[in-house]
Amino acid sequence: MGSTGSIGTQALKVIRKHRDLFSPVVLTAQNNARLLIEQAIEFGPEAVVIGNEDNYKIVKASLEKRGVKVFAGEDALNNIVAWQNLDMVLVALVGFAGLQPVINAIGAGCDIALANKESLVVAGQLVMELASKNKVKIIPVDSEHSAIFQCLVGEGLNPVEKIYLTASGGPFLGKDLKFLENVTKADALNHPNWEMGQKITIDSASLMNKGLEVIEAKWLFGLDPNQIDVIVHPQSIIHSLVQFKDGSIKAQMGLPDMRLPIQYALSYPQRIFSDFKRFSFLDFPELNFRKPDRDIFSNLALAFRAMEAGGNLPCVLNAANEVVVQAFLDEKLGFLQMPHIIEQCMENIGFILQPSLDELFKTNLHTQKYASKLIGRLTAR
Repeated sequence: MGSTGSIGTQALKVIRKHRDLFSPVVLTAQNNARLLIEQAIEFGPEAVVIGNEDNYKIVKASLEKRGVKVFAGEDALNNIVAWQNLDMVLVALVGFAGLQPVINAIGAGCDIALANKESLVVAGQLVMELASKNKVKIIPVDSEHSAIFQCLVGEGLNPVEKIYLTASGGPFLGKDLKFLENVTKADALNHPNWEMGQKITIDSASLMNKGLEVIEAKWLFGLDPNQIDVIVHPQSIIHSLVQFKDGSIKAQMGLPDMRLPIQYALSYPQRIFSDFKRFSFLDFPELNFRKPDRDIFSNLALAFRAMEAGGNLPCVLNAANEVVVQAFLDEKLGFLQMPHIIEQCMENIGFILQPSLDELFKTNLHTQKYASKLIGRLTAR
């Protein structure tokens, strides 16, 4: 799901190298009809889904003679995960849009390679309980969570004392508030280490990406908030660490390349050959670490606050963030205005301690409208 995005295209690069092991049965995209058509012609899936119904006719016309079934619209995106012959669904959608497909895939009994952190941020308890009930494996694709997952393999019931999610610090590492007042969209999209989509790149620059990952880690690994910490590691070589109760720490290391965690999720529990460039200690004689500045990058502090409160507050955090990031990309909002609007949403949207799925959908919609209203007031000045 999301085959034309950053994760999706890199996943297809992995599959292209291992056609004897992996076969894409379904490909989906929201708007990029051209690339979806190209992918379908190359990989020959049984079906494709284009979310934007305006593009249905062009996709249908391009693929109908190739025996590829074509569907369109939001309902098709949500329900295609129940397609026959699926062993795993790689959910590479960005944002709240990934939640319903994840739930539907679990309901269909299909294992999930998860690159959509928001589904666990918004509804972690519901998703993990459903996965357990249906005996569905959720294997993380985010590099940090893949690192934790890999460090835990073979540890059985050995108790985890703490995990450390590493953060590159993004393009604004070490910058102060005065500098951040005037940063541009182009500045924020200039990530030093990782190749990602625009939304995730902005989240990385604001440290919201790390905040969302903190909440995701709580649910993925069954941790308390005080067992999760973040450390800035500018080289992005150590992807995350696990500390056990005896004081030992395990780390997963490698060059920053999303194909590696993608391939591991697809091939787990096996490790298969890759021709990815290898890490050399001689190329990195120093690895540096520092504490993240939660005062300057307050999104991280807001995420910890949402995680500790629980309920629908992480949903509010995520919904507001989606709105402000799009406004920043549209150059309607300044970089430092984003966390202020998120915080106002967290303080003014009604809190629900044990939200149902329906209440989470309503919270998401209500927060988006409220955040948009706040942005409208700012731009009207």
